[in-house]
Amino acid sequence: MKTYLGAFALIASTMATPAAFAAERTVTFAVDNMTCTSCPYIVKTSIAAVPGVSTVAVSFEAKTATVTFDDAKTNPEAIAAASMNAGYPARPTQQQGS
Repeated sequence: MKTYLGAFALIASTMATPAAFAAERTVTFAVDNMTCTSCPYIVKTSIAAVPGVSTVAVSFEAKTATVTFDDAKTNPEAIAAASMNAGYPARPTQQQGS
């Protein structure tokens, strides 16, 4: 019985390790091709669909998207790719919590 409990504890601690290093990060992206007032909605919905993204704020005037996400589930490259796939190339300009 002790052997099973020891093995279970070892497996559980190994599985929990990546989550222990996960952190919420906020990255601001410069977003190209936003030319009309509906563009921010498309950018926001595209980025919000990325698993791990918790909030998205898009500024049409500044041509930016500020994204908060769980870095254990996604990364800035995946977020930029989602925006690019919607027709709006994005590149990180400012990062917090890294």
